[in-house]
Amino acid sequence: MNSYISIALVVIFAGCSIAYPIHASCKIQWTFGISCDMVKEKIKGQISTWTTADNCPNGAGEKCLYTFVSETNTTITAKHATPVKHYMDDLTFTFTPSNSMCNVKGYSTSETWYAYLDYSTNYCNLNNLITGSGLDKVNAYKEVTSDDVCTQYSSKDCEKY
Repeated sequence: MNSYISIALVVIFAGCSIAYPIHASCKIQWTFGISCDMVKEKIKGQISTWTTADNCPNGAGEKCLYTFVSETNTTITAKHATPVKHYMDDLTFTFTPSNSMCNVKGYSTSETWYAYLDYSTNYCNLNNLITGSGLDKVNAYKEVTSDDVCTQYSSKDCEKY
């Protein structure tokens, strides 16, 4: 009985003091000064370019092993495998047009159920597609995220591998 109480207290106190999500994941909001159709095409193009392991020889990066899953009028879903251990992450991009701008919500989450800390992998899953496609250079580009919604965001290094 004492062990159940101890576990419950650990869960309660951990939930109160953790600045990160309870599972390895990342949420990012972007604004782009181009149409959502153009943003979608650039993201899909980058996923296609980075489908193989060619950009990640000997574990030299995460800019590879993306897989396009599906698309609707307002979403793209994809997967990313880490090049060394082949852990799978699920990615979703949700597009909302606003005049001549496009607002995008990106979400990446580890499929591994016990993943908690991810060394900013879920952030990099999303960020690498945006920077690789050049979307970070378009007019009115803005990115918003934080450690509260993105595991280990403040210690990110998307070139570390």
